[in-house]
Amino acid sequence: MYDFLWLLLPVAAASGWMLAKRDARLKTGTSPALSSDYFKGLNYLVNEQPDKAIECFVRMLEVDSDTVEIHLAVGNLFRQRGEADRAIRIHQNLITRPTLSKPQRAQALLELALDYMRAGLFDRAESLCRELIDMEARTGRALALLSDIYQQEKEWDQAIAVARRLQDKTGERMEQAIAQFYCELADQARTEGRIDAAREKIKQALATDPDCVRASMIRGEMAAAAGDCQEAIHAYQQVEQQDPAYLPEVIPALVRSHRQCHTVDALLDYLQKVFTERGGISVLLALVELIDQEKGRAEALRFLRQHLHSHPSLRGVARLIEMGLDSVDEGTRDTLELLNETVVQVLEEKPVYQCTQCGFAGKALHWHCPGCKRWSTVKPIQGLEGE
Repeated sequence: MYDFLWLLLPVAAASGWMLAKRDARLKTGTSPALSSDYFKGLNYLVNEQPDKAIECFVRMLEVDSDTVEIHLAVGNLFRQRGEADRAIRIHQNLITRPTLSKPQRAQALLELALDYMRAGLFDRAESLCRELIDMEARTGRALALLSDIYQQEKEWDQAIAVARRLQDKTGERMEQAIAQFYCELADQARTEGRIDAAREKIKQALATDPDCVRASMIRGEMAAAAGDCQEAIHAYQQVEQQDPAYLPEVIPALVRSHRQCHTVDALLDYLQKVFTERGGISVLLALVELIDQEKGRAEALRFLRQHLHSHPSLRGVARLIEMGLDSVDEGTRDTLELLNETVVQVLEEKPVYQCTQCGFAGKALHWHCPGCKRWSTVKPIQGLEGE
């Protein structure tokens, strides 16, 4: 509440200044009615009644070239407070005024489009954005807003077209986002059973952004579903080259594909190479499981202990305790089980993924960050409690 009251002080000051300016221009002295509104507004402001204060200040200001910015500011305050309906009324009132200059009208249209977005009226916001683009005014901002609309409405073909126009207009790099839009289309096609169409969208995604991890993951999933284990292996291993931070996401599927192809030795060599070059607890644990199955529990425990010294990890400790339970007496086993339960509980309460841009954290991988709305910025957390 207090922050909002402080935001209103400039509006009150501007209103008073405009009142004084008008009185001086007309040389008729102070208008009793206007002065009354002004002081009523100040009284409401002091008594923490911002809604009534705004109504007073807006009522006393006619829309002209000197007051447009004030009306825009008041409308924005309403939108920031979540009162989109009031913001819409103020900005609608502005755009009906024939005295607005082209830049002022463009700004009012943009603000009204933002109001409609906040209110969930996407069709009206889309119409205003297109009007701005036709006017060749605030084009970059209008295209960006139009892109947001199509993403929220899951109109991915239109989102792609607008993103390309936005890139041409502003020079902003949009390849990552466009590749993600193609991946969305691929997922839609897969859901509908249109596998050939899905494959084509993945090709377009990788042509747009060769480092699109999600496209390689979808490609691997489709190959595995079709029984093509070699193609699946190739797609999953491509992830390491594109962005090794996402490698933990494909390791289980990579192991399954190698087993299907009967190439476990090749998998061991690959994981050893990756672990030597990049580390990572998911790679280490996958190696431990393979060694346990291929060479025995003792060798797997030795390997895990050796590398936990140089790559400490709570997940590694939990696995070490679990693997060692069968080789200790009953009293020690009870103690180790309690310790393991504690470590597992700690891990279960921690987020697994975090956005590299805004810090949003959670347990699910989001290709589109719920916090900052960027694409491909949410990744597995690194460190003692993560990778």
